[in-house]
Amino acid sequence: MKATVTRIDGLSLAGKGDSGHWLTMDAAGDAGGHDAAARPLELLLMGLGGCTSMDVLSILKKKRIHVDHYECHVEAERAGEHPKVFTRIHIKYIFYGDHIPREAVERAIELSETTYCSASAMFRKSAEINSDYEIRPAVKSIQDLS
Repeated sequence: MKATVTRIDGLSLAGKGDSGHWLTMDAAGDAGGHDAAARPLELLLMGLGGCTSMDVLSILKKKRIHVDHYECHVEAERAGEHPKVFTRIHIKYIFYGDHIPREAVERAIELSETTYCSASAMFRKSAEINSDYEIRPAVKSIQDLS
């Protein structure tokens, strides 16, 4: 796996991986950026959320469990001194749908966290990771989520 990061201007950057898709990164204006894109560490948290979410949703799909809507919230605490690595990460999985069995959700999360999610495995080297989940009723429209 490879990635290329190219400077746009100041600390505004564009990155592209093997998939060929570009994404932008930036710093706050007072740090030399334009405050126009996500910070690199935010992307790491999004990557962790995406990695474990893909596992969990794939496992539930294989079990033929229908999920109407899904969210994953990831929060991290960082060390106070440089390098300011993540020291504690909390993942909250939120499932929307009727008839979603708790046991299946718990097993899917466990498999992701202990076996499949490469991002979790890497972050566990420096951070304590914990998680919880909620199963909420199915939603009729996107406005029902707020």
